[in-house]
Amino acid sequence: MDATMDTMGSGQIEPITKAKATGAVSDPIFIGLLWASGIFVLILLGLIIAQLFLGGLPALRHFGLDFIWTASWNPVTENYGALVMIYGTLFSAVIAVVVALPLSFGIAFFLTEICPQALKRPIGVAVQLLAAVPSIIYGMWGFFIIVPLMAAYVQPPLIETLGQLPVLGLLFAGPPLGSGMLTAGLILAVMILPFITAMFVETLESVPPMLKESAYGVGGTTYEVYKNVSIPYGRTAMVGAIMLGLGRALGETMAVTFVIGNATRLSASLFAPGATIASTIANEFPEAPIGSLKLTSLLQLGFILFVISFIVLALSRALVRSRLD
Repeated sequence: MDATMDTMGSGQIEPITKAKATGAVSDPIFIGLLWASGIFVLILLGLIIAQLFLGGLPALRHFGLDFIWTASWNPVTENYGALVMIYGTLFSAVIAVVVALPLSFGIAFFLTEICPQALKRPIGVAVQLLAAVPSIIYGMWGFFIIVPLMAAYVQPPLIETLGQLPVLGLLFAGPPLGSGMLTAGLILAVMILPFITAMFVETLESVPPMLKESAYGVGGTTYEVYKNVSIPYGRTAMVGAIMLGLGRALGETMAVTFVIGNATRLSASLFAPGATIASTIANEFPEAPIGSLKLTSLLQLGFILFVISFIVLALSRALVRSRLD
């Protein structure tokens, strides 16, 4: 009996000993790989920031901080400024969020509360497929379909009615070209719609059923439950979703390049052609000789776009933290 127990005991101890020996070798390697992965991300980000900053430093030295506030972009006279591009980037992104936000709320609420089960999956898949469409396809669709429609059916009546108002008319002034800030904002809205909607759907589906049933039990309507229960419960995640969509709109390149008009002049009109940082880099970079002032100005534009994206991320984290507190 004792011999049998000794044999069984030694048989059980041997695999444990081998596992400990293997773990003593593999665990440090695994932990080292994890550290390397985390540090690699920081190094990569640091190299990108350094490349943009150092590459654009000659332009900053040449123009000073006036580079940020100057509205002129003239390759002939080598007078470069970032104001028009910064304005176009922020303006088009804000238009996109303003348009996409109510649509995302409506789609998410429909999918989670009203949509029949037979249609929920097809509509959900269709929304997700919008995120898989390449940006250049959105740009071509916008150029060949949306721009003519805007020029023929949307911009003329808005110019004739709202364009005649004293102050508000500045937003709807100008010829109906079809391309411009509003068109770019609409294309961006379609592009960021699936990202915001997907996060909204996940947030609304995470609301505990007991909370909604309690609200219905005291006589709340569907709208009241949505407004007073679902949105307050998931508002932190919703703020993050909105900021994610804004960040996506800020850096979009090809789709905006097709429809914004690519004019480096400042205008308050929604119909006026403009330019963003990303579209300007895409258009001007192939024609910028190495070492030229134009190339360094484009690199400085890239650094400014990174700073804007960082500010948006910081604001989103601050808003989320304030909601949690």
